[in-house]
Amino acid sequence: MKEKDTYVFPAIFTYEEDGISIEFPDLPGCLSCADTTDEAIRMAKEALALHLYGMEEDNDKIPKDTPINNINLLKNQIPLLIEVHMPLYRTAIENQSIKKTLTIPQWLNKIAEQNKINFSQVLQSALKEQLGLKNHN
Repeated sequence: MKEKDTYVFPAIFTYEEDGISIEFPDLPGCLSCADTTDEAIRMAKEALALHLYGMEEDNDKIPKDTPINNINLLKNQIPLLIEVHMPLYRTAIENQSIKKTLTIPQWLNKIAEQNKINFSQVLQSALKEQLGLKNHN
């Protein structure tokens, strides 16, 4: 499936006394919340991008967006079109650091620490070399 660079989906912002809930009618499970409208817009973009990224990674079919004028609303709800530019989010997600736990002999750890070795940098370099990814960032 070809990934699109930009997606636009309608979100429903529901205003309650304790904040704003955000849902995407076309994407069940894509939810967020916020305290202010500005924060809700940011949270909606992040939720949408992460949800779509997961769907892309799982090769799920991404549905067509519902026209915003076809969405039924309650009195305390507003519709808002949320646009995400996926190349930026894909890069950020794929380059996000994750924590790995590993085991090495104590004597090797002592010598490495004495020499101020950056364990993460050494492991990344070794993995890139082992996988033939020398020119990969």
